[in-house]
Amino acid sequence: MNFKAATPIQEQAIPVILSGKDLIGIAQTGTGKTAAFTLPILNMIMEHGHDTFTQALIIVPTRELALQIDQAVEAYSYFTGTSSVAIYGGGDGQDFYQEKMAIMNGVDIIIATPGRLISHMHAGHVDFSKLRFLILDEADRMLDMGFQPDLFRIIRTLNPERQTLMFSATMPPGIATLAQTFLKDPERINIAISKPAEGVKQGAYVVFEEQKINLITDILRHEDRSDQSIIVFCSRKNAVTSLYQKLKNSGISTGRISSDLEQTEREEVMLQFRNKKINVLVATDVISRGIDIEGIDMVMNYDVPKDAEDYVHRIGRTARAQRKGEAITFISPQDQVGFNRIEKLIGNTVEKLPVGEKYGPVPEYKIGGSRHSGPKKPGGKKFFQRKKSGGGKSKSGGRPQ
Repeated sequence: MNFKAATPIQEQAIPVILSGKDLIGIAQTGTGKTAAFTLPILNMIMEHGHDTFTQALIIVPTRELALQIDQAVEAYSYFTGTSSVAIYGGGDGQDFYQEKMAIMNGVDIIIATPGRLISHMHAGHVDFSKLRFLILDEADRMLDMGFQPDLFRIIRTLNPERQTLMFSATMPPGIATLAQTFLKDPERINIAISKPAEGVKQGAYVVFEEQKINLITDILRHEDRSDQSIIVFCSRKNAVTSLYQKLKNSGISTGRISSDLEQTEREEVMLQFRNKKINVLVATDVISRGIDIEGIDMVMNYDVPKDAEDYVHRIGRTARAQRKGEAITFISPQDQVGFNRIEKLIGNTVEKLPVGEKYGPVPEYKIGGSRHSGPKKPGGKKFFQRKKSGGGKSKSGGRPQ
């Protein structure tokens, strides 16, 4: 798999897991959590030997993350004979039947979203009385999505002698309650630093709401962006649909991901984006956590996320595994307070980029009650300079010309 060195969460978590202890791992997205829990569990399954019952259950908040972890398990366990299945909602009756058959035939590892797993439990397909490992991944996200009652229902049916591992980017009160209820004297590892990766070059445009569409269209149509993979985040699914349609009508190679799409549509869009059949993906926060897509050149926040932590998760889609990446945020007047909270969280002031005169007057940026003139004039330092491979000519695509 071309792994050369363990990440901090892997280095600290793997020995704890191999020792048989319960674990709480606090680490943000992109830190290598999947391998941190998958590799030691596969090792212990191999040592124990395959059996007729499911040995490990991994519960995740979204179908995309379930599929991604299942693919990782398949890759890591290719030569081991270990079996796995991803169980998630959104499919048809045939998908449910195939999941049922995999479970009842004694699959080693199940990766599941809570709702779909409960459906199989109600149907009597699942017996977790001998389960050896429970992993809760993106636990804080599951609580945010309202899955706490489902988690309690599921966990109470599991083998009480299991080993439980919980991974979360943050430690809100609900996570502490979950840990106290279901984990036994857990070890705690905290790698969570609410700061973006060092390789992310951040910038922001202070604009009025109605100026955003022309600005983002010009940025995405710039020649420097034609071969890049870019994710544009919107906080609401109706904004995703609207922006997607406008960008597509402007001739930009665009796809979209939101809960409005059927599962097959979402999988097809993700496949096209991974294979670079489309350059721009407009999405809600459904893909901001846990989803690993290689080679994201830029993340754009069409609006400021309401939760400051979500900013870190969003821009964490780029500059993964020591690569370089870029992040641009559009700050409208109503979002300035929220963006100020983000800057306090990350401990850094994000550069406010100049906006060309052709877009008209822009709002002032207010910090801590004081008034600062917004970037009204074109020019100034060029943003996101890149060099063409094999040549010395620099490229600057961040500021629309």
